[in-house]
Amino acid sequence: MNHQLLKGKRGIIFGALNSSSIAWHVAEKCHEAGASFVLTNAPIALRMGEINGLAEKCNAQIIPADVTSESDMENLIDQSMEILGGKIDFILHSVGMSLNVRKGKPYTDLNYDFMHKTLDISAISFHRLMQICYKKDAVSEWGSIVGLTYIAAQRTFPDYSEMAEAKSLLESIARSFGYHYGVRNKVRVNTISQSPTMTTAGSGVSGFDAFFNYAESLSPLGNAPAEACADYCVAMFSDLTRYVTQQNLFHDGGFSSTGVSTEVMAKFASE
Repeated sequence: MNHQLLKGKRGIIFGALNSSSIAWHVAEKCHEAGASFVLTNAPIALRMGEINGLAEKCNAQIIPADVTSESDMENLIDQSMEILGGKIDFILHSVGMSLNVRKGKPYTDLNYDFMHKTLDISAISFHRLMQICYKKDAVSEWGSIVGLTYIAAQRTFPDYSEMAEAKSLLESIARSFGYHYGVRNKVRVNTISQSPTMTTAGSGVSGFDAFFNYAESLSPLGNAPAEACADYCVAMFSDLTRYVTQQNLFHDGGFSSTGVSTEVMAKFASE
C-alpha cells in the first residue's frame, strides 16, 4: 500500500523490536504512506533488537524511553516534536510485557510485584503517554492514538494469564481518555484487537502454536497477519477515520464473532 494517506503527518511508534513485530510493519507502512515519525522502545529492548536498520530504512530517529518513567516519556514527547518539527498526528502504543508469564508463574500463583509491573508497562503506560501529551498539548487536532490489544480482555485464555487484565485496563483507558481528548482537541483514541500473531511477545506464551492454529481454523478469513494489521493502523491514523474514537476494533479475520466453524467441528468429529 502506497497511497500517501499519511503524507505530511508526524508520528511516534512504540515497540518495534525486530521484523516480526507488528510495530515494525506499522513503521514500514507509515513510511510508504508518506509519514515521518520517530521510533521508541525500552533501552534494553533497543540493545536486543534490530531497530537501527528499520530507522535507516524509514529515515527515522530512535529515542529510548522507559514507558514506566514519567521523565523518559516527557523527554520522548519533547524530542519528538523537536525532531519532527511540530505537533504529533499519530501514535502507536504497541507495548506489553508480563514477568509472571516470562517466569512461568501460573495464574493462580502470581507474584504481585510482577503483576504491578505488568499493569504499569502494558496498560498504565498508555494513560501516562496520553496524560503527558494532553498536558503538553502535543497532539494535533484530529490526531489519532492507537493501542494494540487482544481478545483475552473479553474472553478467558488460561495461558495468557495476567496480560488479560492488562489488556482490559488498556481498553478502558482508551475509552475514558478518548472522551476527554475528543472533547478538548478532537483527538481520537482506539484499540485494535489483533489476531494471534507470530511475534516475539506472542510466541513466548505457553501453547501459542496450538492456539494460533485453532484461531486459524475458527476464523472465516483466517488469522490476520502483522502486515494487514499495519495497513489497518495506517487507516486509523489517516483522515479517513477521523470520526472513529473510543472503540475496540477487532482485526481478527472474524474470530471474535464466530462460535464454531465447520473446520473445527470436523476435527473433533474425526476424533
